[in-house]
Amino acid sequence: MPDTARSTSSSHPHPPRVAALIGPYSSGKTSLLESLLCATGRIHRKGTIRDHNTVGDNNPQSRTREMSTELTCVQTSYLGEEWHFIDCPGSVDFAQDAREAAMICDVAIVVIDCDPGRVMTVAPILKFLDRNRIPHLVFINKTDHAGIRLRDNIDALQSISERPLVLREIPIREADGNDETITGFVDIVSERAYQYLEGQPSKLITMPSNLKSREGEAREGLLETLADFDDNLLEQILEDQTPAPDTIYDNLQQDLAKDLIVPVFFGSAEQDHGIVRLLKSLRHEAPSSDVCAHRLGIDPDDSQTVLQVFKTVHLSHAGRFCFARVLSGQVKNGDVFGGDKVSGLCSVIADKHEKLERGVTGAIVGLPRTEHLRTGTLIGTDGLMDNLWPDPLPPLYETGLEVTKPGDDVKLTEALRHLCEQDRSLGFGHHESTGQLILSGQGDIHLQCALAQLRDHYHLEIATTPVLTGYQETIRRLSSARGRYKKQTGGHGQFGDAAIELRPQGRGDGFEFSEHIVGGAIPRQYISAVEKGVRDGLRSGSLGFPVVDVAVKLVDGSFHAVDSSDQAFQMAGRIAITEALKVAGPVLLEPVDHCTISIPSDFTSKAQRLVSTRRGQILGFNAKDGWQGWDEIEVQMPTSETADMVTELRSLTQGTGFFTRRYSHMQELTGKQADMVVSQHAIDGK
Repeated sequence: MPDTARSTSSSHPHPPRVAALIGPYSSGKTSLLESLLCATGRIHRKGTIRDHNTVGDNNPQSRTREMSTELTCVQTSYLGEEWHFIDCPGSVDFAQDAREAAMICDVAIVVIDCDPGRVMTVAPILKFLDRNRIPHLVFINKTDHAGIRLRDNIDALQSISERPLVLREIPIREADGNDETITGFVDIVSERAYQYLEGQPSKLITMPSNLKSREGEAREGLLETLADFDDNLLEQILEDQTPAPDTIYDNLQQDLAKDLIVPVFFGSAEQDHGIVRLLKSLRHEAPSSDVCAHRLGIDPDDSQTVLQVFKTVHLSHAGRFCFARVLSGQVKNGDVFGGDKVSGLCSVIADKHEKLERGVTGAIVGLPRTEHLRTGTLIGTDGLMDNLWPDPLPPLYETGLEVTKPGDDVKLTEALRHLCEQDRSLGFGHHESTGQLILSGQGDIHLQCALAQLRDHYHLEIATTPVLTGYQETIRRLSSARGRYKKQTGGHGQFGDAAIELRPQGRGDGFEFSEHIVGGAIPRQYISAVEKGVRDGLRSGSLGFPVVDVAVKLVDGSFHAVDSSDQAFQMAGRIAITEALKVAGPVLLEPVDHCTISIPSDFTSKAQRLVSTRRGQILGFNAKDGWQGWDEIEVQMPTSETADMVTELRSLTQGTGFFTRRYSHMQELTGKQADMVVSQHAIDGK
């Protein structure tokens, strides 16, 4: 297809630009990257997912799982202009990487499957792009199959897109048995028709006569959409004037840069259909790097070099390695950013790094051996700068961790810290109630890949365990007991005697200790020892769990002038509380979370049934603010039921459903469920 230079000429090329390939799992992003790199001459032969030799899936986990598990950045050039393509993982488990890449790109290429039934899976991606005003276009992939109806796909897509879709081309079809296959396209702006040729650029042909009315209708729709944002164009249309192609191209470029429209293209990455067409549109219509800089709060000029770090990894040969985009100025070896001196500046071509003399405005550069830079850092040569980087995704799935080799605890903590720097949607820490070490992330595959890194990269042997629930217990009625500790071992003995009254408190009121000792039954110096013993006894009550929401009053006791001691009265206090708890009507408490479940409206009834089967209580549901066609369900659910809920929720909602949660309160748990918890706790010996 000939390249008709419009607003850009080869004598005045753009600075380097960045395009991120984003889309759901199995939409064909990695295959599209292969085709783009082959078309631009970066590679001479395309790899395939099946053969595990694609540029995009260059790490062991990606090859094993036949899916992208991390970002792949590749620098190339097209018609004299530098481009950086970022292949983003499609699985929702690795959505954080896609978000980080989208933030620094000039344009996001949203790759979707041609099956309209799967369009809903792209909804969270489109919401993120629109919320952050990131220019994006859609590439409908895999259209080489027979019977594809693009109109159904586009209608479904428009129902979830906040921005109007604008068709840039319409398909040319030929009969294939009882079905039709797409064999070419008509460019709506230039009104030229092209036929796909196997292994060659598309061929210019005469527009089929049966498409002229369809093309005219599509062109009219394109112009009407553009006219919504341009009064001059609207005036031309109202006066039945035919806008010049350059006018249309200029409007497309301006509106895309402002995230006002979403251009739509189609093709087949595996067959190289529509790839050159896509490249030429990117070349002429993708925004320059200054648009991205302004979006991130930077006014680019040459007075200061500014970098935005969007990915951090730990490499055995380069330490902490940061991927950064140059938003302003130029970066070179010897420059200092926040205490880190640039050394070993490089360009990034997948897992290969090529030395650079300097990185210019717009380029993606690699920064080895950085100590202070992190993902999300916006920094200039004058120091750190305020930025507009989004918060990481909240955790949705958890597992417990245990080292199998003594002494690996410290090494594990350091390795987990590295993993969380590489992926901000990972988290770890010790559970406040159980003390268990917890690794959290976006899903089971997400955590499996993290564990594989711990094993392969850090050589740690880690066992996973179910996440323990922070059960507690309390009491239902008043009780009293006396604790008497007496021990004679020769010489001074041990003697302590304390009588207490125990009563329940309101839920959440905590522990209260008081004393009502008269006549010096217990000397003042031993009262605090009794309290300490009581507190120690409350660590594990009659059911085996920490006791909460009780009040203890010390009412009587006795002492021995020689044998009494702090230790003796601690033991007396512990004996007393243990006996009092046995007859105070112990009851199990389980933690309850407040969850906000977000799902497409078509799946609301399924999500409600899910909540019911997990002992949840629905508080209400409403339309999700700013998300057309989505609902939010407010729920209270036992914490033990939320641990793996995301897996089932995604299964019910084509991978789109998600939720946030926060601790709400403790509630009583009785009956068979409580008996099972207590029995299992006794078996585990916890």
